[in-house]
Amino acid sequence: MSTVRLAADKDSGVAVVTLERPARLNAVDLDMVRELTGIWRALRFDDSVRAVVLTGSGERAFCTGIDRDVVVPQPSSPYMLDDPLLTVGPKANGLWKPVVAAVRGMACGGAFYLLGECEFVVADPTAVFFDPHTTYGMVSAYESMLMAGRMPYGEAARMTLMGTAERLSARRAHEIGLVSEVTEEGGALAAAVRCAAVIAGYPPEGVQGTVRALWAAKEAARAQAFAQAPHLIALGNLPAERQTELFRGRDRTEPRTR
Repeated sequence: MSTVRLAADKDSGVAVVTLERPARLNAVDLDMVRELTGIWRALRFDDSVRAVVLTGSGERAFCTGIDRDVVVPQPSSPYMLDDPLLTVGPKANGLWKPVVAAVRGMACGGAFYLLGECEFVVADPTAVFFDPHTTYGMVSAYESMLMAGRMPYGEAARMTLMGTAERLSARRAHEIGLVSEVTEEGGALAAAVRCAAVIAGYPPEGVQGTVRALWAAKEAARAQAFAQAPHLIALGNLPAERQTELFRGRDRTEPRTR
């Protein structure tokens, strides 16, 4: 069963990539990693697609990161870390066509690997952003690094350090620049497609060169930060069984949204 749906409109030049695990809040499993990687790489060769929209199926979530049931074997050395999410985004697969994210509901944790590699984010009013890592004894490394490049440092620090206690609303995300537009309820996908269609109507060489230039502006800092992430995770993460205990005993009260 497919975990990602690709729909391309040859007339507009826009492809919509939809995460299709709504029953699991579009959490990423290893099948989804493989399918997304394949789609991004295939789109490199499809000249009829000039812009892409990335969204999630259902009303509850855009994506909630890695599925907690996924088991990723890890080497014992703190100098080596296997993270399947590192290959889940368009830039990681060499796709320099513009990607616009349409977010409805929750976007948290590993979802930031995807949002961090999109050009901009259009959000439904129901969108909320948060990072649960610290709550469950895990280091937010790649996620915090990517978000520090998309929003003011203090806001990225607050979101990643507050864990599940606080959620960033679409309104607040727009105020700080993480989100470029907040639509009417249910309108994020249509608005993102409209933006993508405008971009797709321009000469692709100039568009793709601009995407590459924008990414180059922050690529060196990102690469240096990412080099530190495996060690920070290996040293700072609690053992998996202790993380599970914290997850099972989590506070079920409604988190504060700002």
